[in-house]
Amino acid sequence: MELLRHIGRGDSVTLVPVNKMLTTQQAADILNISRPFLISLLEKGEIEFSLVGRHRRIKAEHLFAYKKARDERRAAALSDLAELDAELL
Repeated sequence: MELLRHIGRGDSVTLVPVNKMLTTQQAADILNISRPFLISLLEKGEIEFSLVGRHRRIKAEHLFAYKKARDERRAAALSDLAELDAELL
């Protein structure tokens, strides 16, 4: 249903199998962040990755787990801000 909602709004949709290994550019595109910023997240240990030769690869399931946690943190922060705003009115 969520997929259909996105399509209905005209959003771009990409289907990725959860066991697929993604390049850093593919992962950055999914998160809508720059590749250098993604690499900094990888190096900080915020997203699990593996090295294939000298190239970093991210399992889609790890990327989506990070994305879900990030979105939940953002929603909580927005809710807190809305509460503070309501208190000031």
